[in-house]
Amino acid sequence: MKHISKDTVKKAFKATIPVMTGYLVLAIGFGILLKTKGYGLGWAIAMSGFIYAGSMQYLTIDLLCGGVSLVTTAVTTLMVNARHLFYGISMVERYKDTGKKKPYLIFSLTDETYSLVCSEESIKGVENPKEYYFLVSLFNQTYWVVGSIIGSILGNIIPFNVEGIDFVLTALFVTIFVEQWLTTKEHRPAVIGVLASVLCLMILGGDNFLIPTMVIIILLLMIQKGKLEFKE
Repeated sequence: MKHISKDTVKKAFKATIPVMTGYLVLAIGFGILLKTKGYGLGWAIAMSGFIYAGSMQYLTIDLLCGGVSLVTTAVTTLMVNARHLFYGISMVERYKDTGKKKPYLIFSLTDETYSLVCSEESIKGVENPKEYYFLVSLFNQTYWVVGSIIGSILGNIIPFNVEGIDFVLTALFVTIFVEQWLTTKEHRPAVIGVLASVLCLMILGGDNFLIPTMVIIILLLMIQKGKLEFKE
């Protein structure tokens, strides 16, 4: 196995600390909720290991309990995670030549991981960006799996009220957005994203705005591609 520098490990861990704080709490809530529905530790580990999608994992609990068909589950999953199509397109060049790590990098590209690896600032001073991408992805999933295990165990011995705990993910998004805003001088992509999201939310409502929003953002960024210049 190729040696990974300690500096890269430290930088990746430091970058994922905000994600860790959010993932642990949210995953603990997932583990507890899953246990209250009659699904134990094995289910928590399997879902966090193989599904690894926060919002979809919470939704999967309802799908499991409701006896929903596989076709409905597949369509629902596609709609909930459609935004990852756009994430993947934007990461094609960054994940190029990552060898055997590429399948895992693709699988583990969550919203939070994407936010940490999508900018040039994130790999500043990193000796091997490919290893950095892998470590960020691995650390983040580890936090989620560990949190799910803790939640499942706690749910087995202590009664909890988990109403509203999923707001932690929203708070995490806000924190990451603010950090990226402060670390770059080019704010047009962020402004485009916010305005497109608000506009589509107002017009289409909370259940239908996500995919149109992503399409509009991609189109506007493609139009602005030649004009955008990212600076430290």
